[in-house]
This record gives sequence, structure tokens and C-alpha cells, in this order.
Amino acid sequence: MQASTLTTTAYRWELTEVGRPLVRTSFELKAPKPGRALVRVAGCGVCHTDVGFLFDGVKPRAGLPLALGHEISGEVIAAGEGYQRLVGRAVIVPAVTPCGECELCHSGHGSICMRQEMPGNDIQGGFASHLDVPAHGLCVVDDPGALAGREVGRSGCTLAELSVVADAVSTPYQAVRRAHVRQGDFAVVVGLGGVGGFAAQIAHALGATVAGLDVNPERLELLARHGLAKGIDPSTNSPRNVKNELRDFAREHGCSQQRWKIFECSGSAAGQELAWALLGPGAYLSVVGFTLDRLELRLSNLMAFDAKAVGNWGCLPELYPQILELLLDGKLAVKPFVEVHPLQDVWSVLNRVRRHELSRRPVLIP
Repeated sequence: MQASTLTTTAYRWELTEVGRPLVRTSFELKAPKPGRALVRVAGCGVCHTDVGFLFDGVKPRAGLPLALGHEISGEVIAAGEGYQRLVGRAVIVPAVTPCGECELCHSGHGSICMRQEMPGNDIQGGFASHLDVPAHGLCVVDDPGALAGREVGRSGCTLAELSVVADAVSTPYQAVRRAHVRQGDFAVVVGLGGVGGFAAQIAHALGATVAGLDVNPERLELLARHGLAKGIDPSTNSPRNVKNELRDFAREHGCSQQRWKIFECSGSAAGQELAWALLGPGAYLSVVGFTLDRLELRLSNLMAFDAKAVGNWGCLPELYPQILELLLDGKLAVKPFVEVHPLQDVWSVLNRVRRHELSRRPVLIP
């Protein structure tokens, strides 16, 4: 059977010009090539990276027209040679899939694989009914209710809502694991939006005492019920005073004044400047958020504090099963942090994300 006979309603919303409304386009489904899979989209999360491509002139690696969207869950409806076993399975599509074959991948550096594929950047993305993706990185959601629209495990989420695992959850998971967060650590998350909120939860789940900095009181209040021990609105005080307040809190709660684990997730110049100002002896700063803005920093702080500053790009597919296990065991909360919208409202949702009108991560459902 040819894949094109599986449906006559395949479509995607394509970016054709920066700043212009997306265009709905029909397309013919084709049988996947060896090593590829055809996924029927259940849900696709909306990320500020999508807003960057659409409004800010950040250039995707693929040419236009291009469907954006890289937080995708769905059902494999066809697969190429070697992966037919995936047909009929519920899956999460990694936001970034390394090739798995090059020297970088074999040496554990798949995050910088030169042949990696990111939906909505390198290939067509998830603002669509279907998409073709590499099969080897797919994370199977092994729950009989996933394809029936029921809650998956103890997550309280449908398969569509679990689409945000593909970036909002997995990216901070890799960042937190790379920082070797463990019991007794003091972790500070700057920016508690989609990514930062999950960074706080993950650090808490791994045993850290977590403080979060955000100008949105709703986020601070919500995360106080999901592992955040201390919430601060940094707009009401100077970086020096914020750091002093964090020092006092750490001391009162038996945490060290050294080796803080700091995660910059705001993707803003102000947030990155604040994160840098929080550096102290032996600190570890992970830059997870992205902004086009430039900063002036004194790099000598790294030397003076014997500190580290690292970046984090996506999450290796091999870590996804660990994340899914935490979710299905109910150790991470996703449901309170997402809201669903029909895919046909994609233009409106993207504009609302751009204007910071949504406090929860939107998920688009075809």
C-alpha cells in the first residue's frame, strides 16, 4: 500500500515570508524511505524559537516555504525499511535527532552532529497533520490509552499534551543532568516559562533545593506547588540584592554558598545578565535560553570564581525514555503548564506567544 492512500487530507501551515501569516498548504503523502517514518501529528507545542523564525528574522536552515514546530507527538502510520515495527505506535519526535552514524555521534557528541535534523528548522515541522522524520530517534510511548486520547500513565496528560516533552521538558532535562544536580545542591532557575518551569521541577526531582526568578507572579505561585522552594521577582530589586537574598535563603536551608547550579532559561538579555551576576565560587552556569541580544560581560569572573559557563542545545534522543519514565510515574507535572488549541488557530496563538499573553505552553492539535 502506498502511503498516499492512507489519507487525502494531509496539510501543513507554512512560513513563506518573515512576519507574514502562515499559509495552509495541502501535500501528498509519500512512502517513507529506509530509516524514515511518517507520523500523524497528535499535538505540536509552540516554542519561542518558532516566534524567532516567524517574526525576528532568525533563519531556519531549510529554505522557505517551511512548516515550523519542533515539539511533536503522534502515531507512526508508515515506516521505511528497518523500522516497520514502529507502525501503529504512539511516539514523541525528538526536537533534534543526530544522524547516529558519524564520529561525533559515536563519541557521545550527538548534540553537535552536522547531519542532525530538527523539524521546523532542517525539515518540515509539526504545524501540520503529518510529517516525515528520522525513525531511529523516535521515543515510543508504551501506553495502550495513548492513541485513544486517554491520559497516559500517571502523567494526567494526553499524547497531544506530551508533545512538549520534545523540547520544553527534554532540553532542561539534559541541561540539569549535565550539571550533575543531586541531593543537597542549590539550584537557581532564571526565567520560569515553558523551559524554565520544567528545569525547576527536574532539579527538584533530582534532590536539589530550587529557587526561581521570574517577573510573572502566576508562574512563581504555580511552581511553588511543584517543587519551587523560593520564588523571587527580580524586577523589584538589583542583581546584587537578589544574590544576597538567595545567599540568605541557601544558608537558612542548609545549602552551600558555593557551587550553585544556575540555569538561564529566560532567553532575554536581562535574564542572562542576572544569571551572570549570580556567579560565585565554583558555580555552574547553563545557558538554555536564546536571544539575539548582545551582552557585555566580564569573562574574568569565570577565572576569579573558578566557575563554568556552558551552553545546552536540545537533548539527545537516548535520554527521552528517562524523561518519559519520570512523567509516567507522576514525578513531573506537565498538565498544569500546557493548554491546547486547534491547529487552525496557529497564527493567533503565535502572536499571543510573541506578546507574552499566554502563561502556559500552547499545544496545537490538528
